[in-house]
Formats: sequence, structure tokens, C-alpha cells
Amino acid sequence: MKKILLPIILISTYISAQAPAGYYNGTIGLTGYALKSKLHDIISEKAISWHYTTHLPNLYNQTDLDVYYDGHTPANNTTILLDIYSEIPDGPDAYEYTSSQLGGGSAEGSGYNREHMMPQSTFYSDYPMYSDLFYVIPADAKINQLRSNYPYGISSTVPANILATFTNTSKIGKSAIPNLPYTGYVYEPIDEFKGDVARSILYFALRYEGKLGTFKYTANANPASDTNPFDGTEERAIEPAYLAMLIQWHQQDPVSPRETNRNNAVYALQKNRNPFIDNPGWVNAIWSQTLDAIAPQAPSNLTSTQTSAYFTTLSWTPSADADVLGYKVYQNGTLVASTKGTSISIDHLTPSTTYNYTVKAYDNGYLQSTDSNQISLTTLATDNYAKDLFISKYLEGSTNENRALEITNKTGHPVDLNNYRLSIQLQGQNNSLYFPAPFEMEGTIQNNETFVVLNPSATFSCFTKDQAKFITAAPQMTFYGYNYLELRYKSTTVDALGVTGQNNSTALKDVSLYRKASVSQPTNTFNINEWTVYPVDYCQNLGGTLSTSEELITSTDKSLKIYPNPVYDNFFVSGDNEKIKTAQIIDLSGKVIYTEKDPFRNKKEISVQGIPTGTYILRLDDYSQQFIKK
Repeated sequence: MKKILLPIILISTYISAQAPAGYYNGTIGLTGYALKSKLHDIISEKAISWHYTTHLPNLYNQTDLDVYYDGHTPANNTTILLDIYSEIPDGPDAYEYTSSQLGGGSAEGSGYNREHMMPQSTFYSDYPMYSDLFYVIPADAKINQLRSNYPYGISSTVPANILATFTNTSKIGKSAIPNLPYTGYVYEPIDEFKGDVARSILYFALRYEGKLGTFKYTANANPASDTNPFDGTEERAIEPAYLAMLIQWHQQDPVSPRETNRNNAVYALQKNRNPFIDNPGWVNAIWSQTLDAIAPQAPSNLTSTQTSAYFTTLSWTPSADADVLGYKVYQNGTLVASTKGTSISIDHLTPSTTYNYTVKAYDNGYLQSTDSNQISLTTLATDNYAKDLFISKYLEGSTNENRALEITNKTGHPVDLNNYRLSIQLQGQNNSLYFPAPFEMEGTIQNNETFVVLNPSATFSCFTKDQAKFITAAPQMTFYGYNYLELRYKSTTVDALGVTGQNNSTALKDVSLYRKASVSQPTNTFNINEWTVYPVDYCQNLGGTLSTSEELITSTDKSLKIYPNPVYDNFFVSGDNEKIKTAQIIDLSGKVIYTEKDPFRNKKEISVQGIPTGTYILRLDDYSQQFIKK
């Protein structure tokens, strides 16, 4: 939104006062794609995705009210939305909308749509991308329809090349972006909002790093007809000529109070921020780099540090070049993975099978080294690990929002979640069954780790949103007990709950299902005998936490005892305490507030002096006992 052109701050140490204290910790001193990856990690952690249909129209009343134009102020407008596709900054708008006017499309002014500034065809309408408030905005339905999946851009001024001009002078026309091969139609917003658009697209490239290579792009196949600005890379993300246009828009139309206020409003709902609104200088700090024309040296000493039936872990000596971004791993000559580190686990292998591996380094300019040494390895015929992730708990609670899933990694190695998704079968019109777009996961889960996917409106007594890894109101977390639900790796079913194509309410309604300890493998065929059935809203030990109702002594060794109880400063543990590996103190909400490894190696007591007065649970390995702190 254009107001006053301010100098762009180029250093990454400036943080807007609007961001919560500590939110951008770890970014000082970083530049280039290292800064981009760090910001990605920050804004992706615990981000909440709401439901596109159920929630977004109502949330626009908090994020998109027009209190900037046409005499609107916070005092006199609590209903009218700001539509950047139709807003006329210097005069009265031709039409305006409230959040209840969803629909239309017969003509300008007939209603608004939830517009994906990055077309949903790019990411196949999958969650969490599908409902991300930073680029899913209220916009006139007719303009939205005509824009289709055309990218934003600079339109030709030749009348014959203009498809449509709208009431605020924004238009759709043939692309005139300098140095870009694409010659198809683009939608050009008015100057007032070009910076807003640029920062939204750059946010998308930042937020979904790690997934961009799986999104739809065709630049390498047919650049003249490509409607997607992505170039298939995770770090740079965007085709250079298109990126140059976005940076120009960002500089010419600086951050406005409207964007700052919207950033704060979205943060309150979604729990993440657009860093380019908080710190505009980060755009140049990330994408303005001096590149060399020299390919990096090849990594060396490639070896396998562990090979099992379904995975192998590779490691290598890094390339000596300072501008190396990461490494590409080739299996039998085919690219199978990329990493910024110097080791990686390659999974979904076949037992008793021989594979050949090489690794290449790539740098800031995406120049690649020659191959490392090649290694050949053969997977084991069998092992004791799980062959994949599996769903370990399923909670179908007493309210429509009390929904949670726990997923466990027993594969023997860290797992990249970017290719995993949750899928659900819903019932449509005339009792037809269909699979809506899935919820895609991201990040990494370590071996022997569990994580929880939680509905944001859930109210379980022993688990909170702060403890969940993923928080989403996507359809996959609105199951009603009769739905078939599955965990997928890419397009393959890994683990299943219920039977596809039928009502599963007998087994999945009003229950909490806990996978039995004897079950160590996922299965694509649901078997209720693999699960222990608990009452509705039961959530004990969800995500590895304790609940107030959990059995206090779980060890077969009843000789361990703590004293004194109640305790003021220090308590002692009698019995065979030297073998205890981990001590934890857990409050009654299930939150771990203190952890100590080998607590009795060199001492006999555990101090509780810094813990507030109250009732807690002490966990010593698999032994748990309640105590009172005075």
C-alpha cells in the first residue's frame, strides 16, 4: 500500500516493535538463504490453519475491515471489508462488501470470494496452504473469476492486449514483465497495493519452503505459457525476472499501517507473521546476493553409517566452497532427496535390495558439483524397526472440535514429514463419498518421538494447543466417528482408521483409541483388535504427557519411594535409584516443567526450591508418583 517511500533497511538486525519480543530470535547476523530458512522455521512452528469454509468469512471481520479509506474509521466501521481489487484510494468506491456478502460473480459488485493471491491450483488446494490468511483475502467475485489462475504482473498497455479493466483501474492483460518469457495474461493491481501483493507472494515462498518443489510449476517445460512464478527451487523459489518485479513493487510501495495492523490481526488468529512486513529490509537481505560462476567442489567420503531393511543413513565430507547451499542425493542415478546438512536418512527402501548412491553439492547460483564417490549397499532382509510412521492415538471427543491424532516414529531414523499427509473421506450430497484435499505436514520427527495433530478449538483436559505440533481445522480434523481416516506418504496409504466407503461409527464414534504396545507397524487395513478402547474425551498420556487421572505408579518396581511428601526444598528417592536415567516434574496439566538426566549420579536429592507451591507428578523413567510442593 503506497503512502510514503521510506528507505529500505538492508540489515537483518532491525526488528519491528510490532513483533512479540523474541519472536525472531536467531536471525541476527544471517543473510541470504540462511536467513530465509531460519525465518521459515520461525513462522512455520505452531502456525494454526483454520477451515476455509467454516472460519475464514468470519475471521475477515478481524483482519480485513476497511478503516483506511472512504471516511471509514475503527469507530464508525465494524462491518465493511477492504477489497484491494476494487478499492479506489482517492475517491468513493463503486461498491463495498460486508463479510456476509459471500458469493456473486455475475458482475462487479455482486459479491465477494475468498481469493487465493497464490492460485490454489499451485498447491492442489491442499491444507494448510488452502486457508492461509496471509494470502487468502476477500475480493470481488467477478474479478476473482476473471483473474482465474493468472499471476500478478505488469500488463500490456496496448488496448488489443487488455482482457478487462475494472472500476479501480486494475486490469488483466498480456504480460509485459521485463525479461520474463511468459507472454500470457496477468492481473495488475493498482499502485496502492502492489507492495502488499509482493510481500504476500514473498511470504508464500518463505512459509512453504520445503514444499515448493512439489507444487505445480512448468517453467522448464514451456516458459511462454507458465502461469506459476516458481522455479522449482526451495531457497530462491521464484524465477529471477519475476522476483525482480516483486522486489521493485516492494520498494516502491512500502509497508503501510494497514499491512502492519493486518499482520498483527492474523498473528492473533494464526500465530505466525509475515516477516517482510515486520522487517522490510529482509527482502533485499535474502534475495540480493552476489553470485559467482564457479561450480562448487564435489563432496567426498560418502559412506553409509547405518543400513536397515527400509532405510539407510548416508554421510559425507562437505564441499570446501563457502557458498554451498546444500546437497542433492542420487539413488541409482535419480534425484531422491536434498539436504542442507552433511547426512541424511533415505527411507521407503525395499528389503534385500541393492542401491547405488552419489551426492552433489549446489551453491547460491544453483551450480552443481560433480558427483561424489559412489557407494553400493544392500538393505537387510528384516529388522526390528517400524517400516513407516503410524497413528498411535485417535481421539473423537464429545464436542465437534474435540479431535486429536497422535503419530509415532519408531523407524530408527529421523523422518522428513513434507511428503506425509492426512486424508479423510467425507459424505457429500446424495450420500456420495469423497476425499477433500488433504492436510500436508512439514518439518521433521525424530526417532522414538510422538507428535499430536489437534483441532484448534479442542478443549481436552490434559492437552493444550501449546503442546501440539500441528494445529488445524482442516477437514481431516473434523471427523465425526463414521469417517474413514488415513495417514499417507505421497499417494500411498500408510496407516488407516476405519474402512473406506462405509459408515464406521461402531468403531470410531465417541471413543479414544490407543494403539496397543504390542503393535509396532502401521497397516493400511484397520483392525480394532490393535487398539485399546477408552471412553470419550479420554486423553491420558497424549503426546507423552501425563494427565491428572493417570495411574500414579506404573513401574513393576514398587520399591522406589520419594520422601518427604509434602516437600519444601529437596526430596529423596529410596530404592535402586542409581539406575534412573531421567527425572521429570510434570504439572497437573501435563506440562513438563523440569527435566534432569542421570539425577542421582553424583547426589542423592532433587531440588524443588524454584517450583511454585502446588501438586505435581514426579516421573522417574517408567515410575510416576504424585507429590505436594509446600
